[in-house]
Amino acid sequence: MPENLIHTRELVKTYRVGDNDIRALAGVSVDIARGEFTCVMGPSGSGKSTFMNMLGCLDRPSSGEYVLGGRRVSELQGDELAEVRNRNIGFVFQTFNLLARTAAVENVELPLVYAGVPLRERRRRALEMLALVGLAERADHQPAQLSGGQQQRVAIARALVTQPLLILADEPTGALDSHTSLEIMALLQDLNLRGMTVVLVTHEADVARFARRLLRFRDGHVVEDEANARPEDAQAALATQKAAA
Repeated sequence: MPENLIHTRELVKTYRVGDNDIRALAGVSVDIARGEFTCVMGPSGSGKSTFMNMLGCLDRPSSGEYVLGGRRVSELQGDELAEVRNRNIGFVFQTFNLLARTAAVENVELPLVYAGVPLRERRRRALEMLALVGLAERADHQPAQLSGGQQQRVAIARALVTQPLLILADEPTGALDSHTSLEIMALLQDLNLRGMTVVLVTHEADVARFARRLLRFRDGHVVEDEANARPEDAQAALATQKAAA
């Protein structure tokens, strides 16, 4: 059995809104193994985004335990939490979050700039990641010169450049058409086959079918935890779409 990368026990998050306490997470216990591709779904207000923020070390639980890669991060604060986030987690967002007037390679380098990696090394690693996502020839292009799918590939390369333990993807296909969405899912599946752990939040059932596991949230609880023994192959779906065109 593969070891767990993510371990949560009785994870609770409560927000104070006016005079009321709103419980966004109500005791979530989940284990995610290294190398899993897990999809998180649920309606607005279900707790899935709060759970994502906990996994990404963007917020701390009100109570409960979160262990990432053997480290009990639920007890960390401030700079220690930021260090875990920056070194161990790669983020992919719906809106790409690229610097507009900056070349693709420099966008990919950005996490390494913050980490103090020397220019020559960060340029080498950034170009390597752009090649991995199929954009080696677009390294000098600014975001406005790239399609939406290419911009998301740059964002994925940026997420990978620190060699993280985990990729957290928040609605990564939400701003893309159906064909480009398939291309991004094919890339994420390929990264997963290479051993990367991927946790993806989506509203779209069409996206969830590509993951190996589905966690469905409602009212701060995991109400469904279902393994998908035969996830759909995004690359095959692309080939079918092309043949039908």
